[in-house]
Amino acid sequence: MGELVRTTVAIERSLLETFDTWMAAHGYTNRSEAVRDIIRSVMTEAECKDPKAKVVGVLSIVYDHGTRSLGQELAHIQHEGHEEVLCSQHVHLDQHKCLEVILMQGPAGELRNLADTILATRGVKVGKLTLLTNNL
Repeated sequence: MGELVRTTVAIERSLLETFDTWMAAHGYTNRSEAVRDIIRSVMTEAECKDPKAKVVGVLSIVYDHGTRSLGQELAHIQHEGHEEVLCSQHVHLDQHKCLEVILMQGPAGELRNLADTILATRGVKVGKLTLLTNNL
């Protein structure tokens, strides 16, 4: 952590009470750390909107393993994106469903395009891409 700078913020009492309740529910013990984390979160979200921003990503998908050639298609897509895909983990949820988690790194736009391709693949039931920056 860099040099800390003390600042003052004026907040309505009711908003502060709501914030304190939120902090306690999320395990924070002081307002400064909670505010720093919220600022980092907002700044990360803003940076990840830039398609050229270097980010890390996690794509989580649930799919029907019974879909013909789906496993090969997912592997092919990941091989095509070998510069962005770092690794993946495959887990069997039940007799029909699998969870795959794909870790990626690269420009935000490239990761979104790769995720969109995977999510649009027949047999993929649901998925979510989470992007984070490591610049803060």
